Amino acid sequence: MSEGKIIVGLDIGTTKIACIVGRKGANGKIEILGYGKAASTGVSRGIVTNIDETVNAIKTAVDEASAQSNVDIKSVNVGIAGQHIKSLQHRGVMMRDDRDKEISDEELEKLRMDTWKINMVPGEEIIDVIPQEYFVDGEIGTTPKGMLGSKLEANFHVIIGQTAAAMNIKKCIERAGLEMDHMILEPIASAEAVLDEEEKEAGVALVDIGGGTTDIAIFHENKIYHSAVIPFGGNIITEDISKGCAIIRRYAEDVKVKFGSAVASENREDELVSIPGIRGRAPKEISFRNLASIIQARMEEIFELVNYEIQKVNSQHHLIAGIVLTGGGAMMKHIQQLASFKTALDVRIGYPNEHLAEDTVKELASPMYATCIGLVIEGIARAEYQEKMEKAKHKEPIFVVPTQPVAEPEEIEDQPEEPRRTRRKPKKEKESGRGFFDITNIITKFFSEENEIKE
Repeated sequence: MSEGKIIVGLDIGTTKIACIVGRKGANGKIEILGYGKAASTGVSRGIVTNIDETVNAIKTAVDEASAQSNVDIKSVNVGIAGQHIKSLQHRGVMMRDDRDKEISDEELEKLRMDTWKINMVPGEEIIDVIPQEYFVDGEIGTTPKGMLGSKLEANFHVIIGQTAAAMNIKKCIERAGLEMDHMILEPIASAEAVLDEEEKEAGVALVDIGGGTTDIAIFHENKIYHSAVIPFGGNIITEDISKGCAIIRRYAEDVKVKFGSAVASENREDELVSIPGIRGRAPKEISFRNLASIIQARMEEIFELVNYEIQKVNSQHHLIAGIVLTGGGAMMKHIQQLASFKTALDVRIGYPNEHLAEDTVKELASPMYATCIGLVIEGIARAEYQEKMEKAKHKEPIFVVPTQPVAEPEEIEDQPEEPRRTRRKPKKEKESGRGFFDITNIITKFFSEENEIKE
């Protein structure tokens, strides 16, 4: 892709809607031109529940990003998540017409596009198809382009979601006056922002703790191995605090962000926070340890579900790089220790600053913007891939035309022999026919003369 092409990422989350405008710089880093955000009130656990409120929030975030970047935003790469998301593995097979011809990008893309045609359960549709590994004549080939063979196979990671959920997101984008370039699974985008190639090669589980959901993507040998969405996030912790401490939700969110901790034993009982009472009532005092106990109970449940997803695909022995936590929930104190204790794996916090240019605003280096930045990175990668495919299409006639003159001389050489054979055969038939008629005439004349003598 030519340097400087502008890509826009739009993260429609449960707590916020973020829009980031960026491009790929000369050094390969992502230059952020502008960003905007708005409170999300029309989304619950990754699913749009109110079209009008979501559209208004999208417009607010996009207008702010457009004003900062001086870019007229027309299209966006949007993320999708939610409990309805699931994944499956599919094996694609294609028999090649000419085994002596090199495998091209067009054939690989055709094999991937064929996967979109597999039958789905009514109400579900394919969100994305990601190639994992290729096989040429039964032998694995990491990069099959340029290889020779008669049978091309591939394993694909197919991401499936509810048709209604995907259509509602598309509807919100359209009503906001935008076009959708790509719909990308949010944990895939987050992984692009916070993981490096070594971690993907060694084996790693990305855990993105958002407001409504916790997204999981497991990588091994540089390919995605499993993806899932857990319907619990930071919002349910806020609800637990609100109910457990008998305070309104707004205060519960503030207490969680400012004083929350994921490990109760790391807090003292005599440390207190005072919450204002409602309409003149006496304020309530909450100890840091009690607050942390409520948070820890819910976080332990989330990490048990994360561990279940890891064990479900039998990959716990392959995750040499352990777990990378990101998202807004990863900013909670002592969450790294709790995650390591519950999963028995190494844990680190993932920040998206590795792929950003040096002059990027510090706020965007927070884990809470990992998904949106990942949408820009993944959008750039897909734009480059589409550009490469377009160039390959234009180059295709160059390889097809020279094959025509090669075939024509063979047809010209064969043609003179057939007429010679066809000319000889009628000639023989004509001579043999003439001899037959001559004998018939002689016999007829003999009998006619004999009859004249008798008379």
